[in-house]
Amino acid sequence: MLTELFLLFLMSLGLSLVLTPAVRALGIKCGALDYPDERKVHDTPIPRIGGLAVFLAFTITALFAKAFLPNVGALYKCNFNTFMGHAGAILILLCGLFDDFRRLNPWVKLFFQILAATLAFIGGAAIGGVYVGGHGWSFGPVLTYVVTVFWFLLFINAMNLVDGLDGLAGGLVLFTCAVMAFSTYFHGEYLAAFYFVIIAGSVLGFLRYNFNPANIFLGDGGSYFLGYVIAILAIRSSSKSHVGVLMVMPLLALGVPIFDSILSPVRRFIIGRSPFQPDKEHIHHVLLKMGLTTRKAVLVIYGVTLGLCAAAIAMMFLRDRGFEGVFLAALLAGMMIVVRKLGYIEYFALDKLQGWFDDMTDVAGFSRHRRSFLARQIEMGKAQNDEEMWNAFEKAVDMLKFDAAQLYGRDGSVRSWRREGSEIQETGETESLMRMEIPLKGPKGNHLGKMVLIKDMQKGDLQRFTVRRVEHLRRTLVVALEKFSNQS
Repeated sequence: MLTELFLLFLMSLGLSLVLTPAVRALGIKCGALDYPDERKVHDTPIPRIGGLAVFLAFTITALFAKAFLPNVGALYKCNFNTFMGHAGAILILLCGLFDDFRRLNPWVKLFFQILAATLAFIGGAAIGGVYVGGHGWSFGPVLTYVVTVFWFLLFINAMNLVDGLDGLAGGLVLFTCAVMAFSTYFHGEYLAAFYFVIIAGSVLGFLRYNFNPANIFLGDGGSYFLGYVIAILAIRSSSKSHVGVLMVMPLLALGVPIFDSILSPVRRFIIGRSPFQPDKEHIHHVLLKMGLTTRKAVLVIYGVTLGLCAAAIAMMFLRDRGFEGVFLAALLAGMMIVVRKLGYIEYFALDKLQGWFDDMTDVAGFSRHRRSFLARQIEMGKAQNDEEMWNAFEKAVDMLKFDAAQLYGRDGSVRSWRREGSEIQETGETESLMRMEIPLKGPKGNHLGKMVLIKDMQKGDLQRFTVRRVEHLRRTLVVALEKFSNQS
């Protein structure tokens, strides 16, 4: 078996070395070029269909092994499941290649990614449960499908996301395939080991032209294809005896791009961007902002990935001692510390999340203060005369911790309120005095009066929701005053 593995590695490596320049020439001729822009780190157009060379080297080598290597051919089963798995791979490759030539809408790409994952699922590549330390639980049919599709989307988009620096995606795939080839061979999953070795050779040959300074990129076709193949092989090579290991190992080996791909849409959502909107806030971009060159940034991520690969192999041997759960928890904690040191997850700082959560609960009406203030609004709305409305208004202003307030009527009348013990001069000019004058206009633009709110900022800052409450108060007053105006 080892002889065949070495032979297939050399064959796929040689084919990739030969095919990549030809594919590069095809990309230039057909105009499949990646042009520089504000997000890109290269300054000249570069062909972006290198994934086609990787696919061809992989396919030709696999077909050769099936036809001429009996030990490999005997492992391959031509049936419905393998057909569906291959169909998904072809579909995702074509989707990526089409995007390399003619850009696709992100939702269209997501649709084809889900469709490719569905084909693999129909072909039996499914994650039916989670097992760690000999314990776990099984999923129902619907959850099995959802988790499986998420698994494929995670790997496909992680590979696509990390394909932003010369040699980065290819190098990470190479390390991952090396680890997976070792682990699958160790566990007796020889067919998967052959596939991983072939991918490794194909990618290594491509890296000859993709490493900094690159003259060809993987493109979406290559990153989608490689992400899909790693995802499906991880599932197919798993069995009940070691599902926890072989499913977790590619997650560890590709820990950097997977961690990045999970956080990126969340980060964009938090700052109000579309989850599909590209940016320059990924981990490799952060390293460049720290002053590293492209080559050094790639080498740093290579080093982290090699460490994660070593951790994955260590976990494989620790599994039998029941320590993999503790090991994974410690590893995750370490990754979070490192990423936080990079300043990458500043969007997820506790104070920002707490503020966002407070705003969400307040707007939804879950907070007690919001419900209490709503009661004051209802009182003003139900008021039958100015006196009842003013009493409710005083309670509302007091809740907002203003120090004084006036309500001017359209007839020139003025009602004033001052917090007990307050000594501020409403008309004075002081550095700490905040004064809000808000005209009260009816729905037709008719003048209904004016609301004045005063606060001494030396006694405390505004509450997080004060401005929002003031607008609620204004609207309620307008409705009440309009009602009284119509009655008169």
